[in-house]
Amino acid sequence: MIYHLSELFKNLGWDIPGLGLMSYISVRAMLASIISLLTALFAGKKIIAWLQKKQIGETIRDLGLEGQMQKKGTPTMGGIIIIISVLAGALLCCNLANIYTILLVITTVWLGGLGFADDSIKVFKHNKDGLSERAKLIGQFTLALGIALAMCFVPSFWPGDAKEIVTTIPFVKEHELDYSWFIPFKGQFGMYCTWALYVLVIIFIILACSNGTNLTDGLDGLAAGTTAIVGVVLGIFGWLSSSIVNSDYLNIMYLPGSGEVAVYMAALVGALLGFLWYNTFPAQVFMGDTGSLALGGIIGVGALLTRKELLLPVLCGIFLVESLSVIMQRSYFKYTKKKYGAGKRIFRMSPLHHHFQKEGIEAVFSKSAVLPESKITGRFWIIGIILAVATLALLKVR
Repeated sequence: MIYHLSELFKNLGWDIPGLGLMSYISVRAMLASIISLLTALFAGKKIIAWLQKKQIGETIRDLGLEGQMQKKGTPTMGGIIIIISVLAGALLCCNLANIYTILLVITTVWLGGLGFADDSIKVFKHNKDGLSERAKLIGQFTLALGIALAMCFVPSFWPGDAKEIVTTIPFVKEHELDYSWFIPFKGQFGMYCTWALYVLVIIFIILACSNGTNLTDGLDGLAAGTTAIVGVVLGIFGWLSSSIVNSDYLNIMYLPGSGEVAVYMAALVGALLGFLWYNTFPAQVFMGDTGSLALGGIIGVGALLTRKELLLPVLCGIFLVESLSVIMQRSYFKYTKKKYGAGKRIFRMSPLHHHFQKEGIEAVFSKSAVLPESKITGRFWIIGIILAVATLALLKVR
């Protein structure tokens, strides 16, 4: 809104001091971050008080985790704070006519709504399972398919008569990978197969990121802090890709208009920092699925929009390992139960962050010490920062 007002005033010829600053992505990004941060700080206090008044608290099952039962009754659905704050900064500072902004806003609202529905069932209907896995996947898949079709057919993503579907990849000279390399067919049919492959990749990325963030949300400040680190890197990618000078220097794709991703990610980081004010140990509020599903979706779509989706295994290494720990645990348990009649576990408990909280000697890593929750979160943040730096460094590795 502020961006569009500044454009209107310029077109009207109004010479207002400082008006030209809104044409700079860096200025709008900083402003979006500050607005989102302040919104989270001030609105968060009100929302937490309202959640407490309505007794919208977390239901806890005793799983033998350190400090677990002390969390009982802590307000949940705090993802509302994040969503309101992100949208406040983004809608005020982003170019709302930009396709990048539109898709990120749709992702935030759609997945936030899906998570809200899940949390509502848990809280108000006292059903600890919430939405069924099938219902969640259908909701996520519908959004992912819509994003995929938009990225394939909206001309803004493919200026001119561009036919190649390329993305950024490290370790090669030109830093680019063409999805058609994976298709053995040529001509028109080969092109259709390439687009189909790209749609499948988009759907997989969005579902993987959304669910990965959801699994990571299990300790105070863990998901919010890790996502903020990832958001900073994606914002840098969006800013670099929007500049023809910077993109040429780093030999990455020039994406006109992708600077709005930087502004949106700045709003996301600001909102998460404000949320962490209340969510760090000991947490005064939990984000719930309302926040975690939306955060993962924003990360996935942001990476796709900046053509950096193949860097996500490094950048989102925390989310990847958390997801793999759940898959490994479930698969091994089912396999051993079928083969030996009794299921065995690889980890004390999954996702991985709970392994370090869980007491017991039945795990492969049985000699691992049980760590305080705050220390686990802090160490995961440090690993996330290392992975973020490594991801940025990959832009120069050829």
